Parts: sequence; C-alpha cells; structure tokens
Amino acid sequence: MVKDRGFRFDRRGFAAALLAGVALAGCGKGADSSSGDAVAPAAVEGAVEKPNLKFGFIKLTDMAPLAIAKEKGFFAEEGLNVTLEPQANWKVLLDGVIGGQLDGAHMLAGQPIAATIGYGTKAELIAPLSMDLNGNAITLSNKVWNMVKPDLPKQPDGKPKHPISASVLKPVVATFEKQGKPFKMGMVFPVSTHNYELRYWLAAGGLNPGYYTAGDVTGLVDADVQLSVTPPPQMPATLEAGTIEGYCVGEPWNQAAVFKKIGVPVITDDEIWDDNPEKVFGLRKDFAEKYPATTAAVLRAMIKAQQWLDADSGANRPEAVKILSQPNYVGADYEVIAASMTGKFTFEPGDTRPAPGFNIFFDKFAGYPFYSDAIWYLTQMRRWGQIPEDHPDQWYFDTAKAVYRPDLYLAAANALAEKGTIAKEAIPETDGYRKPQGGFIDGITYDGKKPNAYLAKFSIGLKEGQRVTPAGVQ
Repeated sequence: MVKDRGFRFDRRGFAAALLAGVALAGCGKGADSSSGDAVAPAAVEGAVEKPNLKFGFIKLTDMAPLAIAKEKGFFAEEGLNVTLEPQANWKVLLDGVIGGQLDGAHMLAGQPIAATIGYGTKAELIAPLSMDLNGNAITLSNKVWNMVKPDLPKQPDGKPKHPISASVLKPVVATFEKQGKPFKMGMVFPVSTHNYELRYWLAAGGLNPGYYTAGDVTGLVDADVQLSVTPPPQMPATLEAGTIEGYCVGEPWNQAAVFKKIGVPVITDDEIWDDNPEKVFGLRKDFAEKYPATTAAVLRAMIKAQQWLDADSGANRPEAVKILSQPNYVGADYEVIAASMTGKFTFEPGDTRPAPGFNIFFDKFAGYPFYSDAIWYLTQMRRWGQIPEDHPDQWYFDTAKAVYRPDLYLAAANALAEKGTIAKEAIPETDGYRKPQGGFIDGITYDGKKPNAYLAKFSIGLKEGQRVTPAGVQ
C-alpha cells in the first residue's frame, strides 16, 4: 500500500484495473497489435495504449518534472509504468528517441527544432510541453574570475553588481591572444539553450562567439571566444583540467564548481533573458499519433508534477532536492542541488543571493509550448549560421507550428482543470505567441511575430543576405 496526496491506493488493485482498461482499449476498432497497425484513442477514459514507457534524461536539475511524476505517483495515477533512464550525453539521448529505444525524453528545446529542419539529424519530433523556465548559469574559472573581479562595479555591501557584462572579458581575451592562446569556453550541445545563451551574452558584451558553416558543428569562424561541447556532468572536471576557462550549463553543475572551489558563476540565464524557456519534453511525431491516449496521460502526469514543484511558493522543493540527489537521477549532493533549487543562488562563498525565480516549472505558464519560444531558437540558429540562408517570416511560423504542439498541451491541461486538479487561470489564453518580450541583457525587445526584424537589430550576427564561408561572413 502506498500513501500519497491524501489518499491510499492498492498496487495489486491498481494493476488489475490497468490491465482491464488496456484490454477494453484493445477491443476497439483499430487497436494496437503485433502487426504495428495504427491505434485509435483509448476506448475507455483513463486507458492507455502503451502503459510501459521508457524516458531518457540528462543529469540536470530541470529533469525534475519527470522524476517527480514518477516518485510522487503521477505517472501511476494515469495508468503508466514509466522507467527513467539517464543518458550519457545529448546526442545519445536524441538518437535514442529517434531510434525508438526511448519513448520520449527531457530535451534541449533546440533538439526537436533542429531535427525537424534537418540540422544534424533529420527526424519528425514534437514538443508538446515546455519543462521549465530559467535554470542555467555561466561560470568562469578562478583564474579568469581573479582577472576580472577587481574592476567590477560593486554594490554597497562590496559584492559585485549584477548582471555582469561579458565586456569584462575583453581584456582577458586580449591577454590570451598576446600569449598565443585561444580563449575557450564550454557549452553542452550545438543546438542547446546554453550555446545560444552563452553566445547572446558574449555578443552583447562585444565579443564574437563565432559562426557556423554548412555541415560544421564547431562554429569557430571569426570567433573571439572559442566554444566547444562538453556533457553537463563533465563540465566541472573539464574546467578544473584547464581545457576551458568557463562554461554555460544547467544546475547543479555551476554550484558544483562553487563547492569544489574551482570556478565562480558570474551570471544566471534569467539575467541574460528573464524567464527564458529551457528544456522541453520531446517525442516522435508518429508516437503521439499512434498512441494519443498515452501521450495525453504522460502530459497530464507531467503537468501535475510541474504544479507540485512550484506549489506553495516552493514548499515542496526540499523534498524535490532529496529525490533529485539520488544517484539514479541527478546524483549530486543534496547541498549542491539545494544551492540553486530552493530559492537562492550562490555565486561564490559568502555571496548567496535570493533567486526565487531561478527554477520555474509551472508558474508563469512555464509548461505551455509557445510558438514564439520555438521561433526565438530558430532566429539564433540563423544568427550564427546554423541556418545558412534567409527565410521569410512565414517559414519561421510554419516550422514552429510543426514542432511545438500547444494543442496537445491544452487538451491535457484543460482535462486537469475540468477536474479541479489545476486552476483554469494556470492555462494561458493565447494565440500561441507571447507578447513582445524585454528582459534581455542587451535591451533588445523580441517579438516572435517579426523574426527577421528581430535579427536585424543585432550588431553581431548574420544580416539579411549574408552567409558564412570558411573565409568569413560574405
């Protein structure tokens, strides 16, 4: 017997009911069979076509909705038996979803978008749910921090004033250049939020992070700062080895650098773009079409988990940290995860600041997959050459709608609202686009309905008619 959320349920009774529900579903016309025929929606409410599922994740704090949905019984409530499996890196995770070894995954927002447009790997993936807002930071090595810290503006308490501009790195980069060494930083994947946030921060400070040529995944053309890929859990060790002088990564791997005393986070991603979208739950388009009731059940469970994570101003976060600290999930020490997950953020020993919005999972419509979020990622792909040629605004709109699926999110969220599980006010009334957004470190406003006009605003980045060659931008 398991006790949770104010009621008790019997595992054996639940299993029997589940099997009965699946059997009823199988009696319907078009039901799943070993021949692989397409299935119709479940014949009875609550039944799912595929109850046994395997989802992948990377060991990061923002995989929390998956862990909570499993550990708090939300998947089980929806008739799902879910296995969560950590993946070695983002490429392995992506290949697992595309190849069918994984039914879905905690994904970088750029991954299903890039796959759909054929950047790197071609596949039809969708993102019916956004997993969180914010959650990343940029960390510098102790060596570089000690080079920039003396000249930083100070608060009245003597601590550095935030946000810290990347312009402070200009003399450091110049020093490295005089010594004949490139200045290197790490990020987690070419189409990761971390890559685009790090590039955004550097460019806003007057440093060129480099451009991509066709078929190139290094992006080093014209680079003042060289960026390379390192899996998140390996970031601290790579920094300590001196391979890189800083990195952009999700938690708890910035706080790990603080606890190891090998680096200092200098800016959080909400200081680069306030309330920026982060990870998504990604799956194959054909999976959602073949198993519609299963997909809906997964989304309902994850929405419930997201609400639990943000409930009562974060009252559940300590329990969430305890769950995430388990080796089968994030596997970092409780104190390291708690340092950013419980409404605060430590920049260096003695400099811990309130950060109530560092991780947002449900509030501010965090779970809704806005088309404008997808379009922002597409603009950054174009800005840095991953999309080699110009496209009209309509191409951005159509691509976003092919990947981000608010229709699936709304069906799940509205079902929960009808039962009183979540408040109706927690579901946005929108055409799928956010209103023009400020909150960027460079002061530029983003309007998802005007992607080409947005791209024209940047002083560093590709302009209309430009493309990248090995010799530079032409």
